[in-house]
Amino acid sequence: MDRVIRVGSVLVLAALLMWAASWYEQLQVNNLAIYPAKSIVTMVDEGERFEAIAVENGIVVALGTLAELEEQFSSARIDPRFSERVIYPGFIDPHVHLMLAAIQYATKMAPPWDMPVGGKVIKALKTPDEFLKRLEEIVSYESQDDPIIVYGYHDLVHGRIDRDMLDAISPDKALIVWHYSSHDLYLNSAALEWVEITPAMSELYEGVDLDETGRLTGRIYEDAAKSLLGKLSKVLLDPRAIRRGYQRFASLLEQGGVTTVAELGYGLFNEFVENTHLLVNWRSVSRSGFRVYLVPEYRALEKQYGTAAVERVQRWVSGEDWVPAPVLPQVKFFSDGAFYSQTMRLTEPGYLAGQSVGTQGLWVTPPESLTNFIKPFWDAGLGVRVHSNGDASQVAVLDTLAELRQTDKDLRFVIEHAGIFSPESVRRAAELGAAISAASHYVYYLGDSLQAPLESPRNEWILPLASHFAAENKVTVHSDAPLAPPLPLVAASVHVTRAVREGGVLNPEQALTRFQALRTITSDAAYALGLEHEIGTLAIGRKADLTILQSDPMSVGADDWPEINIIARIVAGKLHLNNDTVTR
Repeated sequence: MDRVIRVGSVLVLAALLMWAASWYEQLQVNNLAIYPAKSIVTMVDEGERFEAIAVENGIVVALGTLAELEEQFSSARIDPRFSERVIYPGFIDPHVHLMLAAIQYATKMAPPWDMPVGGKVIKALKTPDEFLKRLEEIVSYESQDDPIIVYGYHDLVHGRIDRDMLDAISPDKALIVWHYSSHDLYLNSAALEWVEITPAMSELYEGVDLDETGRLTGRIYEDAAKSLLGKLSKVLLDPRAIRRGYQRFASLLEQGGVTTVAELGYGLFNEFVENTHLLVNWRSVSRSGFRVYLVPEYRALEKQYGTAAVERVQRWVSGEDWVPAPVLPQVKFFSDGAFYSQTMRLTEPGYLAGQSVGTQGLWVTPPESLTNFIKPFWDAGLGVRVHSNGDASQVAVLDTLAELRQTDKDLRFVIEHAGIFSPESVRRAAELGAAISAASHYVYYLGDSLQAPLESPRNEWILPLASHFAAENKVTVHSDAPLAPPLPLVAASVHVTRAVREGGVLNPEQALTRFQALRTITSDAAYALGLEHEIGTLAIGRKADLTILQSDPMSVGADDWPEINIIARIVAGKLHLNNDTVTR
């Protein structure tokens, strides 16, 4: 306990010093600069481009030709270093998990596909044999007494695993395999004993898996997995490891030209721990180069604050109660399970293959309860972000929205991930004013692998973004990091090509135009956050968050977008060149 207090005191002191340094630094950012460029793409209208942009105190004050701006602002500093580059509004990733990313990017990995992490790429383990061999290697060189946790397993790539297979690899030491979805854990016998899971717990949680004899298989998922966080925090929340994970995550954001992220699960771990690490590791906007916004998660709110949850969110949003980053006037809810682990809720006949074969997936929140959970926040004027993946879930969520719209026509409602979407649900989303925040990576990573578990026509409904655009739904894409690297331009490119990792394309009729794809990481992403009047486009009075690219995505094929070099970012009036040590 004394050690915990000492570590906490050091973190708090460090946080205070960081805050003081950032406050002083912000006082120094007070200048007027003109940035000429080869092209400045505003993302307001498809054809709108300018030659130069004037920025004062982090705000756009003018756009035009260089000659016009020099005449208008004769005392301005001209910064010509990007005169042969292309400037876009700062790229936005509207759905990440900072704490989870920090934890997982510091964890031992055995991924099903290549994973960029902290300046390197961890190579894919493409077969069950490769995956099991990697587990054996990790167990053989791990000497600490703490349980061994390995992240990255995926059943559709690595095959089935259970406690007996894990016991054969690690008969004595606790071994926990973390599914790529983050929703499932697979434990050997020693780990089951360590976390004190018993078959009787299956009566409390649907996510405690038993075989036909009533014996634990070792798979613990959804809310049952969430219940283990307290026990696992001893291993997962090591401050040194989290700092290392934050650094790796920041490096990816820098590489991707990201200027704004939103944490979509604030409070899920522990408010004190999350706040402290946000201060110590994320630092201020001007120092880190990234704007961070927080969206509280309903289950954590309800557990911590009960009937006072609505008031707590309102006080965070207004600033009456201190939080280390701005809290958006939104709350995150869950409808169904995960796309990756095949627990998303499907219509009949459910899953035809994979680890959920013979089932329809899970409800995290029963449809009859979802409206009741959301309504107090909705009535208080707070917007909604709801995790919803399967086609059955979309129906339930849109039914809920139809009820909510009877009392408020204007509040923002965003469907998160939106994995399987029928044409009828696309139409209803437009009718009800639901925005779509799509998990950018579903098509590329699992578009082909999920063909067998799904039945036609549902295998044609995986992220039908062109249909959403045709219905005039607002559409953004997100990484859900750490589930995919926060590289928006790479993510957007997939929805122009509809490429899958095995080669070929998935449902090419759902391909976006290049401009539509760029909207998903700029203007429409800002809309999902409720910040479209501040970021996402370049116009006078908007924040001058800029991403500077070597070449223009509108001028090259989307296949080449992953190779476009991100030169720099400008955030809060401060220039951040790529590889700048300020983010480390």
